[in-house]
Amino acid sequence: MIVINENFLKLRAGYLFPEIGRRVRAFKQEHPGAKVISMGIGDVTQPLAPAVIEAMHRAVDEMGRQETFRGYDDSGVGYEFLRQAILENDFGTRGVSLDLDEVFVSDGTKSDTGNMQEIFGIENVVAVADPVYPVYVDTNVMAGRTGPAGQGGQFAGIVYMPATAANGFVPAPPEGPVDMIYLCFPNNPTGTVATKADLARWVEYARRQKAVIFFDAAYEAYIKDSALPHSIYEIPGAKDVAIEFRSCSKTAGFTGVRCAYTVVPKQLKAYTRDGKAVDVNPIWRRRHTTKFNGVSYITQAGAAAVYSPQGKQQIQQTIDLYLANASLIRDRLTQRGYVVYGGVNAPYIWVQTPGGLGSWEFFDLLLKKANVVCTPGAGFGPSGEGYVRLTAFGLPQNVREALDRLARL
Repeated sequence: MIVINENFLKLRAGYLFPEIGRRVRAFKQEHPGAKVISMGIGDVTQPLAPAVIEAMHRAVDEMGRQETFRGYDDSGVGYEFLRQAILENDFGTRGVSLDLDEVFVSDGTKSDTGNMQEIFGIENVVAVADPVYPVYVDTNVMAGRTGPAGQGGQFAGIVYMPATAANGFVPAPPEGPVDMIYLCFPNNPTGTVATKADLARWVEYARRQKAVIFFDAAYEAYIKDSALPHSIYEIPGAKDVAIEFRSCSKTAGFTGVRCAYTVVPKQLKAYTRDGKAVDVNPIWRRRHTTKFNGVSYITQAGAAAVYSPQGKQQIQQTIDLYLANASLIRDRLTQRGYVVYGGVNAPYIWVQTPGGLGSWEFFDLLLKKANVVCTPGAGFGPSGEGYVRLTAFGLPQNVREALDRLARL
């Protein structure tokens, strides 16, 4: 008989965001005339930059001519023109030197952070912040690195590092040893940003423990404070212990287009069970090119245009619009007496629920009384209980209307 992977049975019945969608759809069916404004799921609303559209149009035309048609990307890891633009613009400008074959283009940071764990041994101990982006935990559960979930929703075998108001939502390294560490800054969901000193502590810990840091930098474009790091590789020694993930989704509006990349330094090592050091980069290359057939040429052409002078200017205008939304949300809610975190150097706002309400209770209250959708903090882990996440990716007029409704609540 065919046997199922029983690790999937450990997971909760529904992933957080589909559950939100289910509740919103049910509400709309019961109230068809209601204008529901979403400030929950982090999808963007602004269109692609004109420079990106023009580049994709040119690429479509190329695909329609025999002499310029392209089939598979022979490298399997991304066209050189895009990877070179990434090196020069995302890292070279910050004093970080990387090689072309350390960059792997993909269809999303969600995919890469979920897939990267496959190349590491099942016995590795995983550490995550709490609250945490659910993909980090769920993919390790699927792989079999954990026991069952306890009553509080935490899985046996994972080290949860509380990220709370007391520590500025930036957890310290654990006292004991761990092997695979997931960090996300600017953080999803709390909207907080790590300093160079914060990341240096993690790099030092990982070097000491021979651990690997999975560093999700999908929101680095929202950092405006020049003192804050955009890449973990700005920290000396990080290339020995860290893999970095980046995305065009929230930077350039590619949520419906799909393009991202991962950096795996060639000096990064992992170890066999008998202690022999092995290079991680070629192992990830083997996995990536075996299970993934590459991002389309048209998409990569559009992604390269993100780094053109026109693309940079146009995309910055969009990022500034979202940051203005974040500032407005933060200011208005603070004026109404809410306790608010994030929303500075980040597109997420982390709001403490009023009156001791639970996260899902407040979600239902906002949906039913204000027709506004948020994301319950409890969906990100036990330390998220008592908070909700709001995003700044909405249309400005909708953000203002949603805040007016909250003011009347």
